[in-house]
Amino acid sequence: MTKKKFYVTTAIDYPNAEPHIGHAYQKIVADVLARWHKLIGDDVWFLTGTDEHGKKIQEAAEKVGKTPKQFVDELSVKFKEAWKSLNIEPDRFIRTTDKDHEKLVQEVIKKCYENGDIYKGEYEGCYCTGCEAYYTEKDLVDGECPYHPGKKIQKLKEESYFFKLSKYQKFLLDLYKKNPEFVLPKERRNEIVNRVKEGLKDLSISRTSFNWGIPFPLDKKHIVYVWFDALFNYVSGAGKNQEYWPANVQLLGKDNLWFHAVYWPAFLKSAGYELPKTIFVHGFLTCNGQKISKSLGNVISPKYLSGKYGADAVRYFMCRQFPFSEGSDGDFSEKALIDRYNNELADKLGNLVSRVAALAEKYRIEKCENKLLKKLKLKEIEKHFENYELDKSLNEIFAFIDVCNEYVQNKKPWETHDAKVLYELVESIREIARLLSPFIPESAEKILKQFSAKKIIKGEILFKKIETK
Repeated sequence: MTKKKFYVTTAIDYPNAEPHIGHAYQKIVADVLARWHKLIGDDVWFLTGTDEHGKKIQEAAEKVGKTPKQFVDELSVKFKEAWKSLNIEPDRFIRTTDKDHEKLVQEVIKKCYENGDIYKGEYEGCYCTGCEAYYTEKDLVDGECPYHPGKKIQKLKEESYFFKLSKYQKFLLDLYKKNPEFVLPKERRNEIVNRVKEGLKDLSISRTSFNWGIPFPLDKKHIVYVWFDALFNYVSGAGKNQEYWPANVQLLGKDNLWFHAVYWPAFLKSAGYELPKTIFVHGFLTCNGQKISKSLGNVISPKYLSGKYGADAVRYFMCRQFPFSEGSDGDFSEKALIDRYNNELADKLGNLVSRVAALAEKYRIEKCENKLLKKLKLKEIEKHFENYELDKSLNEIFAFIDVCNEYVQNKKPWETHDAKVLYELVESIREIARLLSPFIPESAEKILKQFSAKKIIKGEILFKKIETK
């Protein structure tokens, strides 16, 4: 029987500064989805990486007296280390400076040109270096970029090659109508539909004002616009022969919506590629109500958090605290993380594991029909995963942990020494660990090892309470 394919991608990050917890949120979710699909037997490919070309990178490198390549080589390692510290395990970490990626981008430009979708012209408009994007006057907020307030918008005028985006308006509107799951959540789809209905302008896809990028194959004076370059990482990184393309789900923040929901399907259609099934747009993580970003100076390092609380605590908190499927923003705080850790991981899961292990070490276990396990709502958990409702999946798993804790209290196996009750609890804990393994892989592995041993022993405390001052 052929395994079902599951391909998940994240946005690739600009390595113009070190990674922060805002980047980590999306990567944790992608890793959880990848692990879940491996758990249910799918053939999984998970891609993340760094977006290493563009004016922003060139300027950041110049500021510290390095070549752009030296600069991105050093910082891409820091992103890899940050994800490793959170037990995020992509099947490939792609860099847009990778040779196979550069080759594919140049081939795609040629395909789009042969299809009559690329022509030469001149561009004049407002440009935000922070976004590496052009904006119309009406897109600006008080004359500034909506995503980089306080940063000056540049007026640029240069010779450019254009992609005939205007040609794809009907194609895109039909796509959104016939495939409502293409852009999720639906509020984001509605936003895109309304904007595309207003009309599309042709898109400048080459640059001459700086030189850090993939050489434009049609004209040596030009380099490829960073967004055209970056988007095709999802194809170039889709396995050895792009065999995992098209993606099942592509996760991205709301500031990347337009590029992925409009440019991306148009580019793919022009170049003759299949489209991804779903573009899923999540909210920003905020800190005191503000988006976490380098430009605002309120970044929190993933390595700092994983070092202080452990990778599992951070992963659990991110998936439990914020309703990812709704696409809304979530406000991050260490206090909320500690509360979740102490009240749920330590008091509920940790307490259950500790009590049952101690009883199983002391008394006999006898195999029987597990009526307790029938109270686990597995179908609901699976359905929540399908809908990207990770917080609700965890809610169901912890509802069952509550059931198990009540069962221990009601059945009092320390008094009755009931071997069948202990068997039900041991088996239930194994299933809890299996279901939690995408979220807290390190702790789940310890639980499974402990409860699959011939002789179960209590062992160390799994989640030591975090003392608050």
